[in-house]
Amino acid sequence: MKTYLVGGAIRDRLLGRPVGERDFVVIGATPEQMLEQGFTQVGKDFPVFLHPETKEEYALARTERKTGPGYHGFAVQADPGVTLEQDLLRRDLTINALAEAPDGTLIDPYDGRKDLEKRLLRHISPAFAEDPVRILRVARFAARYVDLGFQVTTETMTLMQQMVRKGEVDALVPERVWQELSKALAEAHPSPFFEVLHQCGALAVLFPEIEQLYGVPQPAKWHPEIDSARHTLLALDMAARLSPDPEVRFAALTHDLGKGATPREGWPSHYGHEHYGLPLIETLCNRFRIPNRFRELALLVARYHHNIHNVFELRAKTVLGVLTGSDALRRPERFEQLLLACEADCRGREGFSEQEYPQALFFLRILKAVRRIEIGPLVAGLSDPGQIQQLIRQRRSAVINEQLQLV
Repeated sequence: MKTYLVGGAIRDRLLGRPVGERDFVVIGATPEQMLEQGFTQVGKDFPVFLHPETKEEYALARTERKTGPGYHGFAVQADPGVTLEQDLLRRDLTINALAEAPDGTLIDPYDGRKDLEKRLLRHISPAFAEDPVRILRVARFAARYVDLGFQVTTETMTLMQQMVRKGEVDALVPERVWQELSKALAEAHPSPFFEVLHQCGALAVLFPEIEQLYGVPQPAKWHPEIDSARHTLLALDMAARLSPDPEVRFAALTHDLGKGATPREGWPSHYGHEHYGLPLIETLCNRFRIPNRFRELALLVARYHHNIHNVFELRAKTVLGVLTGSDALRRPERFEQLLLACEADCRGREGFSEQEYPQALFFLRILKAVRRIEIGPLVAGLSDPGQIQQLIRQRRSAVINEQLQLV
């Protein structure tokens, strides 16, 4: 019975990155032996155990055989006869097929260290094609290591394209897609995740609302990058720069989906794209069962980003409509998320990344002023609900107008 450190901990240490969770593989052991030593079994599909003290994961060495389509179509064999090399062979990329013996010896049967040095994302064997989740993982690694210059090899990209054409991606379950998407949104530069999926064809299958933005022009005066998909990914990376909040990042990703649905005869302008995008966001969130807090913010950003950008040209009534429609008075924290996503949209354009966004501070000042209004004395003695609401709206509009006059 031998134990080896495997995978990401070794990869990230060799790259000089912070090491997170450590995973171990055990060779030559049975589940009964692991339990006798105090380990707790947690794996259902294959034997994975938690260390009695460190609670780190220890998996018995295993092989996998494809039995059906999709992520779950595998027969797993875990027995004492499986070798370390066999276990590493079933992994996705060479840079993840690294092991370390207790004495520190590096075990690298598939040249993972060489690919780390060359900054390559390369599949280990043709068995890569048996699991469509690996396409998402490759895209996520491309995002994680983009600052180090990592690229997907031509051979691996070709294999992923073949997988898409064969329909393997169609078998992905919604929960797993969202799991990988949410991890990608957490990266410092999420955009390569979507670029890789676009290149291999998986974006059109999984996220057609984003795919249809490619090739859609925008006015060069406002968008020097022209292409709507290019702008979307710039906005996404800017959102990642501005905030660690995944909800803000998702909203930046989806804020302009409507530009792929506006009438072509109106291009490169996209009048009404805010409303064209709302059903697309709903469809995307329903498809992958995305949590409601992501959906709600994304819908607000899509609906109001144009008005927020142009706040200095708006009437007080329209500004109040933004505040009430976004529920800013009761949920100021979410309104700040909305403003961050709008700032990411504005600065997520070629040549605009360092531009200031005074609209956000101005809206926060307006919100603060409106929230200072004392409603009690204002409606004292009134009983008609309609009259009360009208008086409140008038007072709020007056306060907003005062702020607009100061600009």
